[in-house]
Amino acid sequence: MTDRMKELGFAEITPEQLDKNVFSAIGKQWMLITAGDENGSNTMTASWGGLGVVWNKNVAAALIRQSRHTKSFVDDADCFTLSFYPEEYRKALSFCGAKSGRDFETDGKAKAAGLTAMYLDGTAAYEEAETILVCKKLYKSDLSAEGFFDKSIIDNFFAGGDWHTVYIAEIVAVYKK
Repeated sequence: MTDRMKELGFAEITPEQLDKNVFSAIGKQWMLITAGDENGSNTMTASWGGLGVVWNKNVAAALIRQSRHTKSFVDDADCFTLSFYPEEYRKALSFCGAKSGRDFETDGKAKAAGLTAMYLDGTAAYEEAETILVCKKLYKSDLSAEGFFDKSIIDNFFAGGDWHTVYIAEIVAVYKK
């Protein structure tokens, strides 16, 4: 943990010490998926994903549409962050979900949303977060029509063919204010 993180009030905890209801935190409050470093990073809002245990590891599952600019940053990095914010940052998360990083200079999307980048454990996150999960990629797979038992999901979420890639990543650090 950096000195700046300590100044901001972050403490490192274990994944087992998380006190979030992940259904509310991800599905209703949303999170940011962020990857990159000081040379360039990007973020996106997500309301799909999960936390759990796979392969005897504490993991996060992140789903990223193949068309999203953030996907290339996640693909090019070993780690990414999932970060959670207090309600007063709802507009920033809405902005990060509605705007593409392709339309801004390097790291400009987060700045335009009012977020302050910081770099930790080889990846990027934002000072305004209340909880940050640093995730090391273990596995990825592209969703496809053949894998769905409930075909109505395809009609409801993938009619345009913009599939998700699913990343399963080990949670290697958790920082909480």
